[in-house]
Amino acid sequence: MSFQPVAKLSEIPEGTTHKVVIGRHAVLLCNVGGQIFAIEDVCTHDGGELDQGELEGTRIMCPRHGAFFDVTTGAALTPPAVMPVATYRVRIEGDDVCVDG
Repeated sequence: MSFQPVAKLSEIPEGTTHKVVIGRHAVLLCNVGGQIFAIEDVCTHDGGELDQGELEGTRIMCPRHGAFFDVTTGAALTPPAVMPVATYRVRIEGDDVCVDG
């Protein structure tokens, strides 16, 4: 895999998310304290889109059934989700957010 630019850092203010598509994968970019994390934009419980949920610190909530995921590790934090979401490596190059995907 190789890093590819997917968004501008200026498009993702601190405390917000930004959905991008890499190939056939929906990826959610999350700005936590000025650091960008990238996770799969699919709840492992029922396939809901996490970009529709609220980012609360390092956690994002699936809007369908309320499961929380840690955006820094992908870990499922609360039921009904038990499986983690995939994470992607991120590199910032100037204003470009590049994801290894």
